[in-house]
Amino acid sequence: MIAARDDRTRVDLLWIEKKIERWIRFGRPVEDQILDRRRRRLGFAPGSIFAFVRWASNDFGTVVSRIDILRAVLPGEPYQTVPGVDPGGDILLRLSGWPKVQRVFEAIDAVDALDIDPADTAPDHWRHVHNRLAARETPRPYTLERHRAWLARKGSLQ
Repeated sequence: MIAARDDRTRVDLLWIEKKIERWIRFGRPVEDQILDRRRRRLGFAPGSIFAFVRWASNDFGTVVSRIDILRAVLPGEPYQTVPGVDPGGDILLRLSGWPKVQRVFEAIDAVDALDIDPADTAPDHWRHVHNRLAARETPRPYTLERHRAWLARKGSLQ
């Protein structure tokens, strides 16, 4: 008999110095499992938002630089697959290439500067950042007013 899968979204992290880095930029894991000195597995509750960064290099320099901002899904909800994320998630932002990844880091830092945890930011903001950066445009900054509106809307949804 196969055990029922719980509702957590799990992310496999890896750190091989100067070769492969898979890490979480923000998010609130509810589970942290150390597999060995290079590997960890984090679990996220349904509905939580997190940023997953993947970077790899070879003898000639960076070969992969990617960031995904995902919302952990409930069992039965549709999701997109992402390498290293089980089962996957609702992709809010998915960009690759160091210049774009760096711009996403700047957007995350701007939210942090407002004293707002990026994991609490309106999901639509991360979709907006994705769309603007994909179109080589500058995203609008997140504001306290927008955050208050998101919290009010979120409260009315519950």
